[in-house]
Amino acid sequence: MKAIRRFSVRPVLPDSLRPLSDLARNVRWSWHPETRELFQALDPDGWRAAGGDPVRLLGSVPADRLARLAADPEFVRRLAAAADELRAYLTGPRWYQQQVERRSADGGAAQGETAGGGDPGPGALPRAIAYFSPEFGITAALPQYSGGLGILAGDHLKSASDLGVPLIGVGLLYRHGYFRQTLSRDGWQQEHYPVLDPNELPLTLLREVDGRPTCVTLALPGGRSLRAHVWQASVGRVPLLLLDSDVEENAQRERDVTDRLYGGGSEHRLLQEMLLGIGGVRAVRAYCARTGHAAPEVFHTNEGHAGFLGLERIRELIAGGADFDTALESVRAGTVFTTHTPVPAGIDRFDRELIARHLGDGGELTELPVERVLALGQETYPGGEDGLFNMAVMGLRLAQRANGVSTLHGQVSREMFAGLWPGFDATEVPITAITNGVHAPTWVAPEVAGLGARVAERTATDPGARPADATAHTSDADLWALRRTLRERLVVEVRERLAASWRQRGADRAELGWIDGVLDPDVLTIGFARRVPAYKRLTLMLHDRDRLTELLLHPERPVQIVVAGKAHPADDGGKRLIQELVRFADDPRVRHRLVFLPDYGMAMAQRLYPGCDVWLNNPLRPLEACGTSGMKAALNGCLNLSVRDGWWDEWYDPDFGWAIPTADASAAVGESAEADQDRRDALEAAALYDLLAHQITPRFYERGASGLPDHWLAMVRRTLTTLGPKVLAGRMVREYVEKLYVPAARAHRATSGVAARELAQWKARVRAAWPGVAVDHVKAESEPREAPAPGAPPGPAPEEVGAGAPGEGECATVELGTTLTLRVRVSLGDLTPDDVEVQALAGPVDEADRIGAARAVPLKPVGGPSLEGHWSYAGPLALDRSGPYGYTVRILPCHELLASGAELGLVAAPTERTGEEAGLLMR
Repeated sequence: MKAIRRFSVRPVLPDSLRPLSDLARNVRWSWHPETRELFQALDPDGWRAAGGDPVRLLGSVPADRLARLAADPEFVRRLAAAADELRAYLTGPRWYQQQVERRSADGGAAQGETAGGGDPGPGALPRAIAYFSPEFGITAALPQYSGGLGILAGDHLKSASDLGVPLIGVGLLYRHGYFRQTLSRDGWQQEHYPVLDPNELPLTLLREVDGRPTCVTLALPGGRSLRAHVWQASVGRVPLLLLDSDVEENAQRERDVTDRLYGGGSEHRLLQEMLLGIGGVRAVRAYCARTGHAAPEVFHTNEGHAGFLGLERIRELIAGGADFDTALESVRAGTVFTTHTPVPAGIDRFDRELIARHLGDGGELTELPVERVLALGQETYPGGEDGLFNMAVMGLRLAQRANGVSTLHGQVSREMFAGLWPGFDATEVPITAITNGVHAPTWVAPEVAGLGARVAERTATDPGARPADATAHTSDADLWALRRTLRERLVVEVRERLAASWRQRGADRAELGWIDGVLDPDVLTIGFARRVPAYKRLTLMLHDRDRLTELLLHPERPVQIVVAGKAHPADDGGKRLIQELVRFADDPRVRHRLVFLPDYGMAMAQRLYPGCDVWLNNPLRPLEACGTSGMKAALNGCLNLSVRDGWWDEWYDPDFGWAIPTADASAAVGESAEADQDRRDALEAAALYDLLAHQITPRFYERGASGLPDHWLAMVRRTLTTLGPKVLAGRMVREYVEKLYVPAARAHRATSGVAARELAQWKARVRAAWPGVAVDHVKAESEPREAPAPGAPPGPAPEEVGAGAPGEGECATVELGTTLTLRVRVSLGDLTPDDVEVQALAGPVDEADRIGAARAVPLKPVGGPSLEGHWSYAGPLALDRSGPYGYTVRILPCHELLASGAELGLVAAPTERTGEEAGLLMR
């Protein structure tokens, strides 16, 4: 019989055990082994039954067991020590606080810059940063994630906590999470959505002084309202605020807004993103007011889903008396936008009419002119669709600083969004890159942590630490024994999960005796686990099934493969890929060597990474923005086998693994895109098989004089010691602080009030006057490399180089070391030299005369305007390299509060009407 109401009954802890509640409610236990060991000692059987979740455990421990532990002096002592250690972790100074003290000592910051006291100096670190993400992968006990984006966000928060960075996380609380995955008898993915009770999770409801739950409210069309309560998860030192629309005051339609992650139709997703962005800002304001936490100076939007937060902040400033343009400049200055999407199809786009209905009259944010709002998300570039509102485009327009998540992804993002900055080369698009990292204490097996991870983490959190051989005191024999232990543990885990999966698929226990022989702890083990969109190519390994079977069943050098992954519930193509792989894995000939494990999540991943010898990743390059699973594997001594995409493109080294060669993506003449894809898959699959057969398996199975795989173990050591420090989230968060958060905080302080208004007015004036800005005339004169020696005949007089109309005299031969004097005449219309910068761009040129690796050389104004209103500029250009070389000139807007010269997307360059040469080629 089904209960008509559900509630949680919590045990009453004896006074001496009260600290258990605090330890359970702060999810630092998820990456702190000593705290987990304490809870395991509380009730070993209950700990296993609770899946390692302290909150669930405390709800099930019998009262008599609690009474016995309360009288146990040793347990009480351990508990008190753990509580003291947590208190010291939460309150003591860490890396961030050390930076504050250092800057204060250097005179670069005022006191109290992170505590809310006094006005921080221009170079001060941010008092607080608000970090918005649609999902957070903190722990399996808080299932609010679907894949890499959420895991990255969780690792960002945990590393920020370890470093002491004053972050506030903001997300949504999904009552059904993402989904639980099972398989049908024929291998088809099936989704299940268990109901999550926040009272049974490591969460606390944010309440007002009078005890009422804090409520965030949004206005919806038709006079409806969307209300949400705010739950707080304590992620170490970092509060994570999760908005929950399942409240009694809402109608059912609104209660379901936060029902599940990435579910529902277009309007449902829009309401989720409005609640995340707009409601999230309001939740942050309520939290800071309630707790006294410093108000954020920087707002970080992790992907476009939270982009509406910028609109809410504009509304706040307009309510305080600012106009739209002034508010926009103030908001942009303190906003950071991170894109994780390498393809336009991965970006949320909404119908403009849907946006107008929800953000215009009768909806939310009525203080904002709806046409201005719609313009922020308009796809104004070639190929864009006027009828759609693009969340990533809005995110870029509302943020003065933006980044991709690997060096290659930064390049891909600059090319993908280059149309927003017309007139600029893709290399100059103001999107930088900070390569993702992973949180070592979360992902490294405890046995491995004693080898390389702790040294690697110390290197990541302490810039002064020097990398050391983390495995120097571990013999090859011990290292190899550890690898086998981890592999054996994975074998046990796989067999248990596989048996459970087959029972869910309808098999009788009597049918499953073969599972006892699945996998072998002495066989080379390959892992492949991730989401299952088409571009990640789950089934590339199946391209030549006969060859794969030979590798799996090789009599001397076999391999075994563990595969896991989820397809989006609406992605039937992804589900077909899973079914194809499952059916192959069901074949009695190979089922002991290749397995598919359903319901991939954090708990499974934490066993999978350490137990694998090789981590496989074979996406279509360059569609993997970063791909952090290989990083987690590397921290456990697992070698990577991957296409050079994402992070592996920049950090690949033969010491760390193998690179799968990529085929040309361009189709042959007359070849369809599908045929081109088949050709590419065939070539890359063949390369994968060759690597396994001729390089990887021989190296794993070959034995040196000691009877151990010496070469393999050397690669494991170098992976732990050299690659480990690079892939850590501590390094990543430090880079965000230094490269993005501090500059954004500085800009936020400088661009407020009168300064913001003046900047907005200046931008409006520049945009209006820009049609009158032009390069009128360019001339270059060469100077001799050195002055003649005393008594020597005078050298040649300066001469014009490449003079003549465009198309004439475009090529010249100039000696290395020559300095050109550039003289440029420009028209500035209603602007003055204070409004612009005139630059020479110079660098090597290709066959199409495109300048690559250009360096910008500012030119100086010479005198005042001519009678015709022209301005003259001049400056030297040193020719410091040989080969085909070229230059051009351009005019950019210039203001001290701009983050880059490309910010306005305005540039004036030479045209066919420009006098003298528009550019110069030199050989």
